[in-house]
This record gives sequence, C-alpha cells and structure tokens, in this order.
Amino acid sequence: MQGVPAGNFDAILFDAGGVLVLPDPTVLGPVLAYHGGDVTVAAHVRAHYAGMAAKSVAGVGETFWLEYNRAYVRAVGVTEDEADLAAVVLERTRNAWLWRWAVPSSVVGLRALHEAGVPLGVVSNASGQIEQVLARELCQVGDGPHTPMRVIVDSHVVGVSKPDPSIFDFALPHFDGIPRERIAYVGDSVTMDVGGARAAGLHPVLVDPYDDHPDADFDRITTLLDLLERV
Repeated sequence: MQGVPAGNFDAILFDAGGVLVLPDPTVLGPVLAYHGGDVTVAAHVRAHYAGMAAKSVAGVGETFWLEYNRAYVRAVGVTEDEADLAAVVLERTRNAWLWRWAVPSSVVGLRALHEAGVPLGVVSNASGQIEQVLARELCQVGDGPHTPMRVIVDSHVVGVSKPDPSIFDFALPHFDGIPRERIAYVGDSVTMDVGGARAAGLHPVLVDPYDDHPDADFDRITTLLDLLERV
C-alpha cells in the first residue's frame, strides 16, 4: 500500500465517518441478519469500506448512497435474491445518529498523535450531531476526557459540505501559521474527501484498510496509527 511521505505535513484534519466512527455494526448486524447477512463486527467494518469504494467508483456525492448500500449488503454476505430488499432496509435503517461506533485504532491513534504534539481537528459532513457523538469516546474541542481538537466542523452547522472546499475555511483559522499544503486531510471518500481536500489546497490522505484503491494517485493509510511516523 502506498504510504504517506515522511515529513509532508505539520497538522491533521480528519473526516468523522469512516475515519473516527462507522455506522454501528451492533445495530446493522441483526437488521441484515434477517436477510442472511453476517452479524460480526469485522464483516460490517469491511462492508463500510466496500461501500465507500463503490461510491468512489460511481463518483457520486454525499446524498447518493445506492451504490454504497448494494455493496455493503453483498459484503456482509446477503445473497443476490435478497440484496435489493436488504439495500432498501439498510437505507431506511442507517441514519446520521448511527454513525457512532468508534473505530478502536482511531481512539488510540488520535491520542498518540496528540501526545506527539500534532495539531488536530475535524471537518465532517454531518447532520448537526457529530460533535456530541465524538465527545462520547473520541475527542472534544479543547480539554476534556478524550483527545483535544482545535476545532470540530459539522457541515450542517456551517451550511456547506464537502467536496465544496470552502467548508475547510471554518477550520483553517485554528491552524494559523501552518501552510495549507502542510495540513493533511484524512477521509474515506475519493469524491468528497480527496476531491475536497485537493480543491482546498490540503494534503489528502485516504483511509483504505482493505487496499480497495491500489491505483490511487493520492496517499493512503490503513489506520491512523500509520500517521505517527509521518508528521
């Protein structure tokens, strides 16, 4: 897998969905088991990235999830005769408030990056809930029980969403003195995250734990822990 060039950035912004949190597999597992799906957490983690890869291939934006839903249900083992119905059920079940399952390696990775002195923040397409969700197990703005962030930007709150690069304008003043090209943006979507970061002049990094993008012309990591030797 392509790595991140050492010393190529001085601060990191993160997407939330697919990087810090995933759609809760403890909810979606039993729902899709009715259609023959695997209930294990590992299967549903894999399914999310399969779904995001399908969205990236289709080149669709935030509001289009058909390709994601179809790839997700197939990835958890739903058979073809149940796939269309299961995809509809997934669409109706997965909502903004189910993006809450903290990625274990991200909990550890955020803390390690903070302890290494790296300035951190979050910029997420969300529905007004993401700061509260992250504060439960992962991070908060300023001091608190978890990893401190300089800023958490929620697209619903600020009124603009990725891939529009102007969403980053709400975060960048908190990284004054650091050139844009030396700020990494870590996401899980080629269209929204890599595209938006590039348009904003940031350094895009894709979370790609299953090597779904082997021909990528951007940097990829398996987990946030991969970033520790890169800043």
